[in-house]
Amino acid sequence: MSDEIKETEEKVQDLPPQQEEDVALTCQKLQEEIELHKAKYLRSLAELENTRKRMQKERQEMTKFAVDTVITDFLDPLDNFEKALGFTQQMSEETRNWAMGFQMILTQLKDVLTQHGVSSFESVGMQFDPHKHEAVSVEETEEFEEGYILEQFAKGYTSADRTLRPARVKVAQKPKHPMTTEETL
Repeated sequence: MSDEIKETEEKVQDLPPQQEEDVALTCQKLQEEIELHKAKYLRSLAELENTRKRMQKERQEMTKFAVDTVITDFLDPLDNFEKALGFTQQMSEETRNWAMGFQMILTQLKDVLTQHGVSSFESVGMQFDPHKHEAVSVEETEEFEEGYILEQFAKGYTSADRTLRPARVKVAQKPKHPMTTEETL
């Protein structure tokens, strides 16, 4: 390749001055065009890489969302399974033996949830958080401050930084005192 460049340079030097300027100008324009196309190529390459990374991230998020959706669908039956096993002490000896096997299955199911980053959280005694709790009942009381969670009807579950299912809770509320006739005046 360098031999060809030397031959071309020698041929250019043998040209009359006007043609030499024209060839030099043409070479300069061609060099600028090459640089322009090279820059476009590098930008296209970078855009392609960014698109690939974005699509990979979106695919991972979609997969995570799909897994979370399936797991969410299993939470109610899992809770019911756990509640049913809570009554084993009232059952016959034979039924309690069966319940022990079901308890092991329940433990395995909870282990699967843990492996996928899903965990339950307790809410009783905490302050109500609309991102983590669903108030299904309110109790007027002077004993606790407003927003204090008195009872939990269903566990809440989180996955990483996202609430899969809010806990269903009973929340304390300050009593509404009826206005007396003096207060209305």
